Amino acid sequence: MVSNVQPSTTRATLLVLLAACCFGSVVVLTALAERAGATLATVIFWRYLIGGVVLVAVAGGVRRTWAGRRDGWRLLLLGGGGQTVVAVMSLKALDYIPAATIAFLFYTYPAWVAVFAAARGTERVDPMRVGALALSLAGIATMVGAPWRAGGALDPVGVALALGAAIAYALYIPLINRLTGEHAPAAAAAHVSLGAAAIVGAGGLAMGQISAVLAPGAWAAVAALAVISTAVAFVVFLRGLRTLGAVRTAIVSTIEPFWTTLLAVVALGQPMRASTVAGGALIACAVMLLQRQPARTAAA
Repeated sequence: MVSNVQPSTTRATLLVLLAACCFGSVVVLTALAERAGATLATVIFWRYLIGGVVLVAVAGGVRRTWAGRRDGWRLLLLGGGGQTVVAVMSLKALDYIPAATIAFLFYTYPAWVAVFAAARGTERVDPMRVGALALSLAGIATMVGAPWRAGGALDPVGVALALGAAIAYALYIPLINRLTGEHAPAAAAAHVSLGAAAIVGAGGLAMGQISAVLAPGAWAAVAALAVISTAVAFVVFLRGLRTLGAVRTAIVSTIEPFWTTLLAVVALGQPMRASTVAGGALIACAVMLLQRQPARTAAA
C-alpha cells in the first residue's frame, strides 16, 4: 500500500473484498446443497429467510430493525426485489448459454456502473478508474473465457438475460446505497434479505418447489449460505459501499469469481487452471491501482 491511502479507504476496500468472497461462496455452497438433494428454490428461500432472521438479531431486534417504517418497506420491496431479479435472470440464462459465458457477461457490470455514474454525474470516472476497470475486465476474460470462445453461435436470449442481469445489478448497487440512508448496515441488510425471501418464497410455493425437509448436508450448506453469504456479506458490503461509492465497489468486487474458483477447487474437486491464477492477478492489480487515490464517499 502507498502512503497516501486513507485508513478508512483501506478498511472499506478490505470489507468489500470480504463481501466478494462471501458472495463468491454462493455458487459452491448452493452446489453442495443441491448435491444433498435440495432444490434451487429451497436453497435460495432458506438462505434469505434464515439470513434475514440472523440480521434482525444483529440489528438489535424487530423494533430497531423496523424503525422508520416507510424506508423499511422501500428496502423490503425494492432491495429484496432487486436481489430476486438479478438471481432469476442469471439462473435463467443457464438454459441458453454456457456458465462461463454468463460469468463474463455478468461481470461487465462494473463497466455499466461506471457508465451510469458518469451519465448521472454522481461519481467522477477518471483515467485511473478506467484503467482499473480495464484490468478487472481483462482478469474476468482471462479466467472464464470471452463469449466468442464458447464455440458456435450464442443464443441471443441467453445473452440478453446475462447482460440484463449485469445491467440490473449495476443499477441495484447505487439504488441500495441510496435506500440504506441512515439505516445501520445490519438493519438495511435484514430488510433486503427478508424481502428476497418473501418474493422467492411466494414464487417457489406457488410452483411447489420449496421444502422444509432437507438432509443434514443440505442444511449445513444452507446455514453457511445464510450466515456467511448473506448476513456477513450484506453487512460488510454495505459498510464498504458507503465509503468507496458504487464504481470502486463494483471494480473491487470483481475478485468474486476468482474466489469462487479457488473454493470450487477445495470443495468440489475442480481443477485449478493457469488462466485462473493469471486472471486473479489482473484483478488484484486493479484493486491495488484503485488504492492509489483516496475514495470520497459517494451517494451513487
